[in-house]
Amino acid sequence: MNVISTHIGQPVSRIDGVAKVTGQAKYAAEAHPPGMLYGVVVNSPIARGRIETIHDAEARQVPGVIEVMTHLNRPHAALFEKSYMDGLGVPGVPYRPLHDGEIHFNGQPVAVVLAETFEAAREAAMVVRVDYERWPHNADFEVALHQKYMPSKTRSNYVPPKPRGDAAAAYALSAVKIEGRYHLAPEHHNPMEMHATTAIVEDDGTFTVWDKTQGPQAVQAYLASALSLSKDQVRVRNPYVGGAFGSGLRAVYNVFLATLAAEMLKRAVRVTLTRSQMFTHAFRPEAVMDIALGASRDGTLQSMIVKGVTDTSRFEHNIENIVIWGLINYKCPNATADYKVAPRDTYTSSDMRAPGAATGVNLLEMAIDEMAYACSMDPLAFRLHNYSDIDAMHDMPLTSKALRDAMAQGAQHFGWHDRSMMPGSMRDGRELIGWGMATGIWDAMFSPTSARARLGQDGRLHIATAASDIGTGTYTILAQTAAEAFGMPLDRIDVELGDSTLPECPTEGGSWTAASAGAAVWLACLSLRRKLIDMLARSENAPPWVKQDTVTLEGGILHDMTENGPVSLSLPDALSLAGYDALEAEETAKPGLRGKISQMRKARFTHSAVFCEVRVDPELDTVRVTRLLNAVAAGRIMNPKTAASQIRGAMVMATGMALHEESLMDERVDRFMNHNFAEYHIPAHADIPDMDVLFVNEHDDEVSPLGVKGIGEIGMCGTAAAIANAIFHATGRRYRNLPIMPGA
Repeated sequence: MNVISTHIGQPVSRIDGVAKVTGQAKYAAEAHPPGMLYGVVVNSPIARGRIETIHDAEARQVPGVIEVMTHLNRPHAALFEKSYMDGLGVPGVPYRPLHDGEIHFNGQPVAVVLAETFEAAREAAMVVRVDYERWPHNADFEVALHQKYMPSKTRSNYVPPKPRGDAAAAYALSAVKIEGRYHLAPEHHNPMEMHATTAIVEDDGTFTVWDKTQGPQAVQAYLASALSLSKDQVRVRNPYVGGAFGSGLRAVYNVFLATLAAEMLKRAVRVTLTRSQMFTHAFRPEAVMDIALGASRDGTLQSMIVKGVTDTSRFEHNIENIVIWGLINYKCPNATADYKVAPRDTYTSSDMRAPGAATGVNLLEMAIDEMAYACSMDPLAFRLHNYSDIDAMHDMPLTSKALRDAMAQGAQHFGWHDRSMMPGSMRDGRELIGWGMATGIWDAMFSPTSARARLGQDGRLHIATAASDIGTGTYTILAQTAAEAFGMPLDRIDVELGDSTLPECPTEGGSWTAASAGAAVWLACLSLRRKLIDMLARSENAPPWVKQDTVTLEGGILHDMTENGPVSLSLPDALSLAGYDALEAEETAKPGLRGKISQMRKARFTHSAVFCEVRVDPELDTVRVTRLLNAVAAGRIMNPKTAASQIRGAMVMATGMALHEESLMDERVDRFMNHNFAEYHIPAHADIPDMDVLFVNEHDDEVSPLGVKGIGEIGMCGTAAAIANAIFHATGRRYRNLPIMPGA
């Protein structure tokens, strides 16, 4: 049977858009079960130590307060550390909320006030007093650098990059050299929806937990393990997520505390973090990279030496491999990299959009630009001169790499040929104009994923998988995939996501959801289509033409051409003739070309070329980003409208990385002090120009079953560097620290 449809690749508007803008979409803090209590978390003001006494008598006197839950009176929870390990598998000792009286980081929860109203809970939380025994601590990154280390391979699963050649000797002999330390400040997640949980105790004693998370099944597994429950006793839902990009990869402490309190009081409990409390958990780690590059006089790279360090907590080892990207992307006979982590008395740093690459690619691309100028070469020409057609670090072929096309098309669209080489030579009135560029690279990942397709008697197709849509457009592209695979109009397809009871899907992250969940939906729809025809063919009631191989499914109707003319059959009639009220199929998509693993012998990446224009006021030393263009090679584009939106969103975040975002630590108390939108600066509308996104044609039938590469993160990789490089071109001043500050 043939399928005639053209849904994949079309710029379809979000099918969940109306629900979101009209308030019909419900988020974690919007479930309102009867008898619900409100929980407000009391956080530790010290970085290390031990609780001596908790004074909660005054809090308990506040009208409406039901309980103050602490480590002294909480219900039973798992004792062993391994019970608190989450889906990310961060090595070390996982944080266990309210486990005991020891304090590991400033902002650690020490109590939860539970009351009939939010106002009462908040008032009572303000009068809870705690006496602490204070221990020495350190949050100074420069101090932590002297304690840098790498956990053993058995504990970290970290595989150091394999060096090639003799980088040190080649650097010493290079005719042109640059070296320096490049630095990225820590950044915090600030999604529109703050982390929240509504934990409901059902009549049968099971829990339904509405949580702001990127992985409902990961949170289900975490809660079941940490609270000594079976998975059947916990259902986690997150049908809508108001932005996440890494902050919801791990189970945040609010979900544990809300569910623990619900178990304690046998009532529904909601715990919502404040904006300030959003600065007490996951953040992009602070990082330094010591980079030394050597080249011959014609601009050929001869040596690359990259040493990187990121921060982590004292109790866990968060590993972000920031040093590999240049070794992969550039042709160089001698290259080596080293990576370590530096411990601080903070919460564990964690993934934030394009973890590792957003740091490593941007800092490396700033150094590449510096090297191009040291060789007196145009930055674009230098990159083309040192272009690698393979994964140079692992000496592996690639499933595809259209980065050369991305650079060429991006440069043409941007007008790069009109750029003058000399820094400070382009002006418009009093303003200096700078043009900079950089390249980006990100993993094109694929994870085993299951999906279910169900055809109902009403003729609608229902698609279900436990994937999360964190605002990326997953609902829409899965509906488009189903429409293409099954031959069904888009408006007759329902998509269900964000529920731990649905077919298994990994936590949303790494830009793998479109490729992975899309492939699972495709397979499920093909299977359902075959199943329907097979059932009809075996039915005595079905018309004889259904048994032919020429049957097509178009517009949700079965068609064929017989000697007597065209014939058709509606899907509800087809089900009835087959003797079914509904029919469903579930399939699992696995990595590899058509289910094989041959492509695992090839490296898989998404690539981009970013071009930027800035205007600098030399008297005020202020920067305006006036043009941004990102040319992306990402295989098959499922929906250019939502895909371009993802790239633009990443470019906004990268502008924040380049010019605005920095979490400022007071080392005396180990607390990030600018924990609000007044002082943690993110780009506003006036900071963002019109942004162009080009998708380069790139056919790849090996990277995933649908030829799809993820695009959620690639927009972060290289954009901040392009901005920094444009500032150098405008001013002649080279910056090695992000964000770049006026007067720095």
